[in-house]
Order: sequence, then C-alpha cells, then structure tokens
Amino acid sequence: MTIPQKWKTTALKDIVNIVIDNRGRNPEYYVQQGIPVIDNVLIKGERKIELDKTRRFIDENTYSSFIRKYNQENDVLITLVGNGYGNVALSPKAKSIIMQNTVGLRCNDLGDNIFLFYNLSLNKRSLTDLNIGAAQPSIKVGDLLDVELILPPLPEQRAIAVVLSSLDDKIELLREQNKTLESTTQAIFKEWFVNFNFPDKDSKPHKANGGKMIDSELSEIPERWRVGKLTEVFDFMEGPGIRNWQYTDAGRKFMNIRLIQNGDIDIKNANHISIEEAEGAYRHFHLQEKDMVVSTSGTLGRSAIVRKEHLPLMLNTSVIRFRPIDGFSYGFMYQFLNSPFFQNELESMASGSVQLNFGPTHLKQIVMIIPPKNLLSKFSLAINPLYEKMIFILSQIEALSTFRDTLLPELMKGGIRVKGFKK
Repeated sequence: MTIPQKWKTTALKDIVNIVIDNRGRNPEYYVQQGIPVIDNVLIKGERKIELDKTRRFIDENTYSSFIRKYNQENDVLITLVGNGYGNVALSPKAKSIIMQNTVGLRCNDLGDNIFLFYNLSLNKRSLTDLNIGAAQPSIKVGDLLDVELILPPLPEQRAIAVVLSSLDDKIELLREQNKTLESTTQAIFKEWFVNFNFPDKDSKPHKANGGKMIDSELSEIPERWRVGKLTEVFDFMEGPGIRNWQYTDAGRKFMNIRLIQNGDIDIKNANHISIEEAEGAYRHFHLQEKDMVVSTSGTLGRSAIVRKEHLPLMLNTSVIRFRPIDGFSYGFMYQFLNSPFFQNELESMASGSVQLNFGPTHLKQIVMIIPPKNLLSKFSLAINPLYEKMIFILSQIEALSTFRDTLLPELMKGGIRVKGFKK
C-alpha cells in the first residue's frame, strides 16, 4: 500500500515509552468503595470507560503500596484475555488502576496516545490475530508490542486525533442528553405509577390531595385503578428461531440479542435471510417503528426502541417485540418494560439450568397495576414527546458514528488528510 511522504511503518514497541502491566498483582481483598479497578468488562472498544459500572475497588493503602505501575489519563488500555480480547480504550482522568487481564501503553515523543487508540481500534484484527489461547483467547504482551502500524509524523497524528475526538465528543454529549431525558421520564413514571402522585381531575397530585386508596392483590392502589393481566395492556410476539443455515449474505436483516447495545440496535452487525423467506413464511415477524424489543435469554430485559433507520427488520428467537394495545401509550410501555417491577417479574419467572430464559408463556402470567385510560393518555401526552426527542438523538448518534467510522480508515492510511498537511 502506498502511504504519504514522511509516513512510515513502525512497530508498536518503538513508539511506546511505558508498559503498564500489573497482572498477577491481585490484592487479597477488594473494598466496597475506593479506587476503581478497570477490568476487561469495562474496556469495550470505545474511547470512554464508564467508571460508574466498576465492579471492584481497592483502598488508598493498597493503591500506594501494592500496585507496580499507575495508569494516567489517556493511556491506551487493551484487554488481553477473554471474549473481549483486543478491545481498546483510553484511561479516564479519575484515579484508577488496571491489573488482571489488561495492559496499558503510554507513547514516547514519537507517538500520540489518542491517535494510537484510534489506530488500534481500526486495526483490531491485528490484535485478535495474536491469540495464543486454547481454552480462552489471550494475547502475549511481547507479541502485542511487535504489531506494526502506519504512522504519520507526530503533528499530523495529533491533528487526526483532534478530528476524531471532536466527533466522539459530540457523540458523548448526545448520549448525556439522552441520559438526562431518560432520568426525567423515569422520575415522572415513578411519581405517577409507583408513588401515585399523579394529576387528578383538579390537576393536583393525587396522594397529596388526599385521594382515596383501595386494597388490591399487588398493593394499595388509587380508586378507579385495577389489577389485570399484562396482556390487556401490551401486545407481544417472540421471534421464529431462524437457523444458521438460513443466513444469507444479503436480503432482510433480523434481530438477535447481540444487536441490543447501550439501549439501541446495532443494525450494522445484523445477519440476513432471503427476501423470499422474509416476505413469505416470516412475513408476520416484521418489526415496526416505535416497537420495543426485549432480550429473553442470558441478560434478561435488555431493551431498545425500533427506529425508522432500522427498518426493514425482522424478529428472531430470544427477542420479544412489544406494542401498546391502545396504539398510543408508547412512553408508558417503554418505562414499564424498563421498570424494577417488570425486571423482577422476569427474573422470578425465568427458567433454565445453563442460562435463564423467559417467553410468552411467562408474560401471560404477569399481573400488573393498570391505570385508567384517561390517565394513560395524560401520561402519553407528557412523555411521548420526550421519547421522540430521545429517538431523534439516537439517530444523530448513529449518523455521527457512521461518519466517524467511515472517516477513520481514510485518515489512518492517508487517503484523507487533515487540513494543513500536504498530500
């Protein structure tokens, strides 16, 4: 491959100054709070690590006396072992450590850490090809450092990193906006349908206004509310169970659990079946805009909203599609299916010795508190616009992510140059 003048092919070890390798330094115990331990679960192949999902912590004494090397902000962290081996991320600004199945790299004055992150993200295949594991995948640090990369001069590395980081910054900002909107909808749902502080005829909160409560089989509920079957409120359908031998290289895309990622559908990685099968025997399994899909196996209750950009799209096994029977209460449906009550029902009813599963038979047994229709309409009028905004933001995130992923390989091989750098 022809590369721009002054660019060169360089071994990773020639641009790395420090290798942070604390493997084998596992402390005798972890603590409930303290300094986060970044493990391979947190390194997902995205730039940002979500420390709020940390599972293990160490105390300050262990940090200062037991750890061999410390990661700093923007060190390049790589997973070496397990299903996510070869995933790359940048170390966060907050104090943290790595050990067990991860390694950290810090560039010398020939390389830029952020550029290196994007370069390795693009070239993940060169990392996964280093696998030497039999029982489970693994990478040797020595083999990792021998990986060769195409490298522009440092100023251009930094310019490329700025371009790509600006796109990721916009994506993260949009994700934060959606988190805020989600928190708002959750708070309103809880007030109305858990605490029963909802606007009554006089537009005042029900409980605060001394509204009458009555007993039910689930709990005390407001007058005019009732307990009924989930089937009275939501229509649902499970996927058909498409087999591997039915897959085609092109045709109609279909859902499976692995596509439900971060509250959205990763449509780029969907498998296909033929148009003939999709429009024939499986015609009634097609999804519609605003449907909600929920995982029914493994990690129960993972969900996403079907957007118009996902269509046409079909169901498959281990995913159930939901729609509100009244054709309007989408916001109520989205919140209910993500509620602790529904999650607890799934986990208590699910069956399976290897991994938990639930299906339509279990859903038909669920009873729930059903509000009056006029209150559902009020809630939908208040919440549906917020969900429409969230769905629009998800579309923006997908568009920016697609643009970044298209731009990334061109920048890394010099096919597109940052303004100010000659061809």
